[in-house]
Amino acid sequence: MSSDAGQDSLPDPDVGKGIQYWASQPASYDGVLGGFGNGSLPRVDALGSRQLLMHLLPELCTVPSAVRPLHVPEDLANRRTRALDVGAGVGRVTADVLLHLFSDVVLVEPVDIFVNQALRRGKASEDPSSADKAYLPANGATEINDLEVVPWKGIADKSKSVTFIQATLQDFDPAHPAAVPEKAKVLGRVGYIPPVDDLDSKFDVVWCQWCLGALNDADLVAFFRRSKAALRDPARGLIVVKENTCSEEGFPRAVFDESDSSLTRSDLAWKECFTNAGLKLIYEQTQGGFPEHLYPVKMYALR
Repeated sequence: MSSDAGQDSLPDPDVGKGIQYWASQPASYDGVLGGFGNGSLPRVDALGSRQLLMHLLPELCTVPSAVRPLHVPEDLANRRTRALDVGAGVGRVTADVLLHLFSDVVLVEPVDIFVNQALRRGKASEDPSSADKAYLPANGATEINDLEVVPWKGIADKSKSVTFIQATLQDFDPAHPAAVPEKAKVLGRVGYIPPVDDLDSKFDVVWCQWCLGALNDADLVAFFRRSKAALRDPARGLIVVKENTCSEEGFPRAVFDESDSSLTRSDLAWKECFTNAGLKLIYEQTQGGFPEHLYPVKMYALR
């Protein structure tokens, strides 16, 4: 059930109720995507996300193409690139978007069954002998998307890595992921292991998708500010927000969903939060190819 009556009186999201709701869903693409995980949506979504990143950061393109620059500066070409995936669920964006473009990913998710399923998939990609167990349906999932059984890119050969952290975004500091162990629990790492711990290294991209509705405006602005401080290069790094948007009539608006205790914001409401966080909007785009009856999904790139 959703409500938007009386914008000033909309309830704030309750993080505990949200976690409780998502903990009752299958730990699968279908579970985290609200029943849309077994059709074309995951592929369409991942393609749109990768195209966005290559458009904005063309040096991430790994093959010769019209997108990749002819001459990539040496400092960009030779360094390991880093991405943060927050509200990451079972690791769908990490697997299908970020590992195709970045060297190292830090995955953050508060829901126990989701983050542990992501960890199982990561370990299965590192050790093929454990794959059968990792891809068993979890928490009542009756079927899985074939994307869910694809080994994660670069993990077996240890050219790439994923670090798994269990934390809420209200408590998580991207610049210091493990600074408060009781609020951000590091569960493990798969793939590449650096000679010197890099957990506090900053990020080239902070990716936020279908998770920020769990934060009220004050917590959202605070999270954006912490994320901005965690960008490696303030002039080139990006915070990407990919979220549902509700309709509006010339003013910022939100809809509260009682089922998972979350907010769906309008385009103006998102932009108001960006401004309050001191972020500059670099680029925006509506994701195409989704079912028409769903909320429009917008991608915002900020720094």
